Amino acid sequence: MPAILGPVQIVNVSGGVVQFGDTVYISPKSASKTNSGSGGFNTGGIIFTANGISGTNVLDANLLDQPISGNN
Repeated sequence: MPAILGPVQIVNVSGGVVQFGDTVYISPKSASKTNSGSGGFNTGGIIFTANGISGTNVLDANLLDQPISGNN
């Protein structure tokens, strides 16, 4: 089925997938995992974070979270 697109502006693509129109499938080519404590990803002009004691559990018992070896 054809896609009808209006004006498009792409400012930045970093490691992502941009797809226009029809496709059978889209699969990732990379995977990553990020650990952060409470309030670690807050952004803004004025931020007040009162967390007290914060800990991040980084023990991961999974060997594979998102296998991508067959996606090439």
